[in-house]
Amino acid sequence: MAGGASCPRLAAAVCEAGALGFLAAGYKTADGMYQEIKQLRGLTSRPFGVNLFMPQPDTADAAAIDVYRSQLAGEATWYETQLGDPDSGRDDGYDAKLAILLDDPVPLVSFTFGCPTRDVLDAFARVGTRTVVTVTTPEEAQAAQWAGADAVCVQGVEAGGHQGTHRDDPEADGAGIGLLSLITQVRETAQIPLVATGGLMRGAQIAAVLAAGADAAQLGTAFLVTPESGAHALHKQAMTNPLFLRTELTRAFSGRPARGLVNRFMREHGPYAPAAYPQVHHLTSGLRKAAAKAGDAQGMALWAGQGHRLARELPAGQLVEVLAAELADAEGSSAAEGRDGAA
Repeated sequence: MAGGASCPRLAAAVCEAGALGFLAAGYKTADGMYQEIKQLRGLTSRPFGVNLFMPQPDTADAAAIDVYRSQLAGEATWYETQLGDPDSGRDDGYDAKLAILLDDPVPLVSFTFGCPTRDVLDAFARVGTRTVVTVTTPEEAQAAQWAGADAVCVQGVEAGGHQGTHRDDPEADGAGIGLLSLITQVRETAQIPLVATGGLMRGAQIAAVLAAGADAAQLGTAFLVTPESGAHALHKQAMTNPLFLRTELTRAFSGRPARGLVNRFMREHGPYAPAAYPQVHHLTSGLRKAAAKAGDAQGMALWAGQGHRLARELPAGQLVEVLAAELADAEGSSAAEGRDGAA
């Protein structure tokens, strides 16, 4: 969960409770990532992961970005801020972050928005780091397996935040695959371990994806409202606020499809936002910060999965324990039903 939510405090609490906490390196400098890793190591001795954003190809239409900039001029005036520079960088400091992670290895590294080369994945294998590639289709899962990834994170369309597609195809907007169906399709395509993610908020849902063929489950939105989460207070409040009834995929804030709570900014600008990531992300960065500073959730990117109304304001460690208990209950009930059926 890039943008501050997946901070060392949250990752440490999750790790200490027996799950696998993650740091989000996206939108951070290489040194910023390194400092957070050092902080996390001071908080826990348990294994953890770091997520990297893959560099993006330069396929955006500069004219479309200029048009969108003009459309956002009123927002800049309203929030008394400046629009950002869309050309602030497309690689998110990828090479520098790789160098740090290979020099001072962590237990696990995952990748979003594409698949690394075999050379990169082999380099991590040599230093003892496990690798996971986020996928949204069976074809992406197969490519990750061929490249040498240790596992894939199968992301259903229900997931909050950015869709981790390897290729941003505007013609495919809204054509994402639901998690349970995607698990089955990937299981028949790839033979490496499968982590399921997308809209999971309860232990019974974790049991369902494990029964469908996943080896593990990953939750993000469920942890946004925990005290340890670095998400903005307005973001946390919006998760269960009845003013925000549903989520949608939008390009309004970043130029790439991402699921968030529907608010004014999304309604007014989503239909016109170009396929231009991370240019649009840089363009709207100041607006989003100004909206948060002004206490206006209607101008913020409120990333959330489809199950956001099921969020529970529990400490992260306690939430892990509750989810584990729910999972055990669901699996116990399923086993009992199986015995009854056999009898």
